[in-house]
Amino acid sequence: MSWSTATQTHPQATLTTNPMVTTSWELPGYRIVHNLGVVRGITVRSRSVVGNFAAGVQSLFGGNITILTTLCEHARAEAFDLMLQHASAMGANAVVSMRYDATEIMQGATEVLAYGTAVIVEEA
Repeated sequence: MSWSTATQTHPQATLTTNPMVTTSWELPGYRIVHNLGVVRGITVRSRSVVGNFAAGVQSLFGGNITILTTLCEHARAEAFDLMLQHASAMGANAVVSMRYDATEIMQGATEVLAYGTAVIVEEA
Protein backbone atom coordinates (compact mmCIF):
# COMPACT_ATOMS: atom_id res chain seq x y z
CA MET A 1 0.00 0.00 0.00
CA SER A 2 1.45 3.36 -0.99
CA TRP A 3 1.48 6.37 1.36
CA SER A 4 0.41 8.53 -1.56
CA THR A 5 -3.12 7.09 -1.41
CA ALA A 6 -5.62 9.84 -0.62
CA THR A 7 -7.15 7.92 2.33
CA GLN A 8 -3.86 7.59 4.24
CA THR A 9 -2.07 10.04 6.50
CA HIS A 10 1.15 11.34 5.03
CA PRO A 11 4.08 9.62 6.78
CA GLN A 12 5.63 12.96 7.72
CA ALA A 13 2.73 13.50 10.11
CA THR A 14 3.55 10.38 12.12
CA LEU A 15 7.35 10.05 12.09
CA THR A 16 7.88 12.10 15.23
CA THR A 17 4.91 10.56 17.08
CA ASN A 18 5.33 6.98 15.87
CA PRO A 19 8.92 6.62 14.69
CA MET A 20 9.97 3.68 12.57
CA VAL A 21 13.69 3.60 13.31
CA THR A 22 16.07 0.68 13.07
CA THR A 23 19.80 0.09 13.30
CA SER A 24 19.58 -2.42 10.45
CA TRP A 25 19.65 -1.71 6.70
CA GLU A 26 15.99 -2.62 6.25
CA LEU A 27 12.70 -2.44 8.14
CA PRO A 28 10.96 -5.84 8.43
CA GLY A 29 7.55 -5.85 6.75
CA TYR A 30 8.38 -2.79 4.67
CA ARG A 31 10.31 -2.03 1.53
CA ILE A 32 12.31 1.11 0.91
CA VAL A 33 10.90 3.01 -2.06
CA HIS A 34 13.02 6.15 -1.78
CA ASN A 35 16.30 7.00 -0.04
CA LEU A 36 16.35 10.64 1.10
CA GLY A 37 19.86 10.71 2.53
CA VAL A 38 21.61 11.22 5.84
CA VAL A 39 19.79 12.82 8.76
CA ARG A 40 21.24 13.84 12.08
CA GLY A 41 20.46 15.33 15.43
CA ILE A 42 23.19 16.83 17.57
CA THR A 43 23.30 18.20 21.09
CA VAL A 44 26.12 19.32 23.36
CA ARG A 45 25.68 18.82 27.08
CA SER A 46 27.79 19.77 30.07
CA ARG A 47 27.70 18.90 33.73
CA SER A 48 27.00 21.64 36.24
CA VAL A 49 29.15 22.29 39.31
CA VAL A 50 26.38 20.77 41.45
CA GLY A 51 26.17 17.77 39.11
CA ASN A 52 29.93 17.27 39.26
CA PHE A 53 29.87 17.38 43.05
CA ALA A 54 26.93 14.96 43.33
CA ALA A 55 28.54 12.58 40.81
CA GLY A 56 31.77 12.72 42.82
CA VAL A 57 29.90 11.80 45.99
CA GLN A 58 28.10 8.94 44.21
CA SER A 59 31.41 7.65 42.81
CA LEU A 60 32.75 7.27 46.37
CA PHE A 61 30.20 4.53 46.95
CA GLY A 62 30.68 2.79 43.58
CA GLY A 63 27.99 1.44 41.28
CA ASN A 64 25.81 3.36 38.87
CA ILE A 65 26.35 7.11 38.95
CA THR A 66 22.71 7.99 38.37
CA ILE A 67 23.27 11.71 37.84
CA LEU A 68 25.58 11.04 34.90
CA THR A 69 23.35 8.23 33.59
CA THR A 70 20.40 10.63 33.55
CA LEU A 71 22.48 13.29 31.78
CA CYS A 72 23.51 10.76 29.10
CA GLU A 73 19.94 9.52 28.63
CA HIS A 74 18.63 13.06 28.20
CA ALA A 75 21.37 13.91 25.69
CA ARG A 76 20.65 10.79 23.63
CA ALA A 77 16.90 11.40 23.71
CA GLU A 78 17.36 15.00 22.57
CA ALA A 79 19.72 14.00 19.73
CA PHE A 80 17.27 11.24 18.68
CA ASP A 81 14.32 13.67 18.64
CA LEU A 82 16.30 16.19 16.60
CA MET A 83 17.21 13.44 14.10
CA LEU A 84 13.50 12.54 13.77
CA GLN A 85 12.62 16.19 13.18
CA HIS A 86 15.28 16.40 10.46
CA ALA A 87 13.95 13.21 8.81
CA SER A 88 10.37 14.45 9.04
CA ALA A 89 11.32 17.77 7.44
CA MET A 90 12.79 15.80 4.52
CA GLY A 91 9.51 13.88 4.11
CA ALA A 92 10.74 10.55 5.48
CA ASN A 93 8.51 8.06 7.23
CA ALA A 94 11.37 5.91 8.58
CA VAL A 95 15.06 5.98 9.44
CA VAL A 96 17.36 3.01 8.81
CA SER A 97 20.97 2.40 9.84
CA MET A 98 20.51 4.62 12.90
CA ARG A 99 23.57 5.12 15.13
CA TYR A 100 24.79 7.21 18.06
CA ASP A 101 28.18 8.80 18.50
CA ALA A 102 29.57 10.83 21.39
CA THR A 103 32.69 12.95 21.67
CA GLU A 104 34.03 14.99 24.55
CA ILE A 105 34.65 18.34 22.87
CA MET A 106 36.08 20.03 25.96
CA GLN A 107 36.51 19.25 29.64
CA GLY A 108 33.02 18.51 30.94
CA ALA A 109 31.17 19.02 27.62
CA THR A 110 30.10 16.16 25.40
CA GLU A 111 28.60 16.17 21.92
CA VAL A 112 26.01 13.47 21.25
CA LEU A 113 25.09 12.75 17.65
CA ALA A 114 22.23 10.57 16.43
CA TYR A 115 22.33 9.82 12.70
CA GLY A 116 20.90 7.51 10.09
CA THR A 117 19.43 7.31 6.61
CA ALA A 118 16.03 8.89 6.01
CA VAL A 119 13.81 6.77 3.79
CA ILE A 120 10.27 6.42 2.54
CA VAL A 121 8.93 2.93 3.06
CA GLU A 122 5.78 1.08 2.01
CA GLU A 123 4.29 -2.04 3.49
CA ALA A 124 5.71 -5.08 1.72
